[in-house]
Amino acid sequence: MGVLMSKKQSVDKVQKCTAVVSAFQSGIKDRAAVVKQAEGDTEDRDVPTQTSTGDEEKSAEDGKGGETESGSGPSGPSASVNQEAWSRLRDGKGVEPEDLEKSHQLTPPAYVRPKREADDDQPLEVELAKKEQQPKSDEMCDVCEVWTADDLYPCRICTRVFHDGCLRELGYLRAEALQEMRDTAHTVTGWSCYYCDNLNLLLTDEEMYSLMETFKQCKIIPSCLVSDELLQYHHFVSKQQFDKDLTDEQEEEVLAQFAALDPDKKGHIEWSDFLYFESLAVLRKFRTENSLVRLLTAKERDAARLVFLGLDLDEDGLITRAECRQAQQSWFNKLSKDSQSCNVISHVGPICESSPASSSSEQSKTDDDFLRESSIYILAARPNSTAMHIRL
Repeated sequence: MGVLMSKKQSVDKVQKCTAVVSAFQSGIKDRAAVVKQAEGDTEDRDVPTQTSTGDEEKSAEDGKGGETESGSGPSGPSASVNQEAWSRLRDGKGVEPEDLEKSHQLTPPAYVRPKREADDDQPLEVELAKKEQQPKSDEMCDVCEVWTADDLYPCRICTRVFHDGCLRELGYLRAEALQEMRDTAHTVTGWSCYYCDNLNLLLTDEEMYSLMETFKQCKIIPSCLVSDELLQYHHFVSKQQFDKDLTDEQEEEVLAQFAALDPDKKGHIEWSDFLYFESLAVLRKFRTENSLVRLLTAKERDAARLVFLGLDLDEDGLITRAECRQAQQSWFNKLSKDSQSCNVISHVGPICESSPASSSSEQSKTDDDFLRESSIYILAARPNSTAMHIRL
């Protein structure tokens, strides 16, 4: 069955296949050179054919045999590899990522930090009651830009897809992380690609400069941190911003933060987890809720819609404040190994009718309120790490 494509899609596919074609240029040139040489040999054999009919027949047979051999291309392992590659292309399977010349075909991604737009703080019209049309996942690997018949692993946040071989060659994922991707990418839990997993990429250049200046002043270097170093860092920040030391209660909160960032009880926290926590703190400080909503992808907004509809049992478009807080915790269900989904609430029970949350209509939340207040928690749930990158 055929597939209909627009003219733009057709052009894009042709351009992206350029990398595949270039991988076989050497094979094509070798094959053409051998064929040309074989033709020259055949012409040389045709000269003595005037001497005798027997010699002519023999020369013709030799020429035929030489042409057959030359038509098969260069012999040896390289010829076998080229034949298999062309066979895959002919059968519609594309080229396997392992067969590409990685040093020439695969280039590390260029990270471009976002810029604040003029309407960044304006509310974004999102109706959670209506299902939003979801964009389809990309057809080609984001790294090698090649389509293959093998499994492509999708990101649960954006539309990018990847070959595990490409990610392994680039060195962005360790062996354990690669296996986790294979196990979760096609499940309801999902897997975040290296773009979406890195919350620090949400910061603008100005926000990142502010964070880096704080790190430099505190003499924080990119490495694992122990609890004393985290306390020292927060003491410095408190002194800089509020001109006072941390109270005993605040120190306990910092230690609780350390425990949340060290779920495996290793005695230290990874630099990436610390960086993601501080990046979210910067977003909370400098961005409005409307701006944070604009950072959400279509997949995340659809997940928020399912959560809201699951709480709005009477379908009046309102949920209680307590339900809203429970929903914020539900984004981190992926932290539990027994959880089946990080998006859908399965543990939120009914609110007691005598509780203040259920009796006070002033604390009810609309779908707009719910999305704005939950946006920072939805973003915090992006990383694949089991660490908790935000205070609940």
